[in-house]
Amino acid sequence: MYTGHVGDYHRPRCRLCVVAEEQQVAQEEMTVFTRTLGRSGLEVSALGLGTWAIGGPVWDEQGRPVGWGRVDDAESIRAIHRGLELGVTFWDTADVYGTGHSERLLGLGLAGARQRVVIATKFGRVFAEGSRQIIGRAADPAHIRRACEDSLRRLNTDYIDLYQFHLGDYDPERAVEVRETLEDLVREGKIRFYGWSTDDPQRARIFAEGEHCVAVQCKMNLFERNEAMLQLAREHNLAVIVRGPLGRGLLTGKFTPDSRLPADDVRHTWDLSQGPQAERLARLARLRDVLTRDGRTLAQAALGWLWAISAQTIPIPGFKTVAQVEENARALDYGPLSERQIAEIEALLQEEA
Repeated sequence: MYTGHVGDYHRPRCRLCVVAEEQQVAQEEMTVFTRTLGRSGLEVSALGLGTWAIGGPVWDEQGRPVGWGRVDDAESIRAIHRGLELGVTFWDTADVYGTGHSERLLGLGLAGARQRVVIATKFGRVFAEGSRQIIGRAADPAHIRRACEDSLRRLNTDYIDLYQFHLGDYDPERAVEVRETLEDLVREGKIRFYGWSTDDPQRARIFAEGEHCVAVQCKMNLFERNEAMLQLAREHNLAVIVRGPLGRGLLTGKFTPDSRLPADDVRHTWDLSQGPQAERLARLARLRDVLTRDGRTLAQAALGWLWAISAQTIPIPGFKTVAQVEENARALDYGPLSERQIAEIEALLQEEA
């Protein structure tokens, strides 16, 4: 291996340097399916990646698990790097995920790539950093400002692209004060845009009236729909950041009626042998052929369904491993499901109704 000075142009070049440059060129030339982040004008990969899971275990005020179990931080960093390599430019986190741990990991994983990614995080929960315990809720202006500064520090960045209100059931009459505080943060350069993570279109509408509101985040997937939110997004040109696009893993096909989840996993109460989850497993089995006909995995098809139903959806599946990132990111190669697939899916679901 050549270790001479940069100026020694006449000497043979390091093979690893040549490979690295070729990979960089290939990445720059890679065409990735993109979408616009609402009325912000920012172009992002049509798939984002959510980082709730990599925050590790965390418990709510009642001591119930609201995390996704144990994680390997080194694997999490490798997974973030792999997402970047595959063209993912939109990354979603929250201050409460792992009580700060997810933001810190994302800041490390995206080091050196800040100018080519869009980072979204959230506020509204109260916790002691690193405690793994949520102790309350807050949305007064002082808390919002403090939470923003803490997120900037953990993410190792000077600004947040999309700052999202995490209290989906917050009092609508007090939401205007939250919105105006966010507008102040935009003027100060701390954040670029904001949105509300809520499943309620009427609450989302309050934020949509703000100049720099560009998105709403809500739960949506093949089996859990929110047409009213999609309509609101169309009216106000908002991006719909889709959490739970894979039904908390149910739509990946990896579960069976005998599957059990650990006590520190938010899904630990699932009974996949009966009840709602069992019914969805059975429904997924009936849709499998239509969803995977063109070579997609079930997870990739579930993401493709979301792209097909609206031009404004940006799903953010979570991950713990490099393999999960690779499978989800490769859904970008397939894009939306075809009109024929959508029609067949709806026909099958109507037969069950």
